[in-house]
Amino acid sequence: MKLDAKKLRLSEHDPEVFKKIKRNPVYIIVDNVLDTYNIGSIFRLADAVAVEKIYLCAGTETPPHHRIKKASINTTEWVPWEYAPTAVDAIKELRLKNKDIQIVSIEQNERSVPYDQIDYKFPIALIIGHETDGVSKEALDASDYIAEMPMWGINISLNVMVSLGIMLYKVMEYKKD
Repeated sequence: MKLDAKKLRLSEHDPEVFKKIKRNPVYIIVDNVLDTYNIGSIFRLADAVAVEKIYLCAGTETPPHHRIKKASINTTEWVPWEYAPTAVDAIKELRLKNKDIQIVSIEQNERSVPYDQIDYKFPIALIIGHETDGVSKEALDASDYIAEMPMWGINISLNVMVSLGIMLYKVMEYKKD
């Protein structure tokens, strides 16, 4: 099915429809991601897997913002999100709601393990970090796992949105309906 840009950005839906979306027990914590196109793409990924909520933290730009809106194709209008001063604040809030939530940072680190060797459990929060500096040390310390994707080429890292997309779909393989 081919959709043009105008059709992709249509959000002329009944707001009651958005309230009825069956959300998955998945949270995304965006730790100081600066590129507004990455942020918009994160919303689009979050909608694709019907995450429960996105936490935009630290210096991460928040909607409304024209570049986020454009990259998100308006998914900022129906994907639940909130701002948290730090990723650790978001983690604390999530742990207060459910002490058994699994927290997984997506990062290259001496503690990281291959992303496909983790036994993912729900509810789960995935943390992605700054395009250059990565996930903050404090958030890494508060994580149950640090997941890393293998790199076989010359480049040593993936874009945060690409890494998140791979992780979201890997995590969803563990979901039992």
